[in-house]
Amino acid sequence: MSQMKVSVAASLLGVSDDTIRRWIDRGRLAASADGSGRILVDGTSLAQLAREDAANQRLAALDEGAGRRSARNHLTGLVTNVVSDTVMSQVELQCGPFRVVSLISTESVQELGLAPGSIATAVVKATNVTIEGA
Repeated sequence: MSQMKVSVAASLLGVSDDTIRRWIDRGRLAASADGSGRILVDGTSLAQLAREDAANQRLAALDEGAGRRSARNHLTGLVTNVVSDTVMSQVELQCGPFRVVSLISTESVQELGLAPGSIATAVVKATNVTIEGA
């Protein structure tokens, strides 16, 4: 069973340390104290909470294609920048704490109405995904 400091758990979920402590107090997250009395969050409990929260996210309502495509990785976010030339465009999305950049045709940018401030969904389908452990 992995355990982590409250500050690490908070960073992973994008909430404050105080929010993690409140969730522990309410029994929403499992935690224990180490030999020095520091609170450690149970990694399995945090993973379960992260999955539940992701399933309840209202962003899914912004993605009309959710549930109707074979790619499993959908990142809905705000378009923050579009750089275009005659043929190709670079589109940047801010999806929560993650920046996603895609190169697509300028024709597609125009057809989709992509501009800073619009909402879009990055759909990622890859045959090879590398994962690094912390």
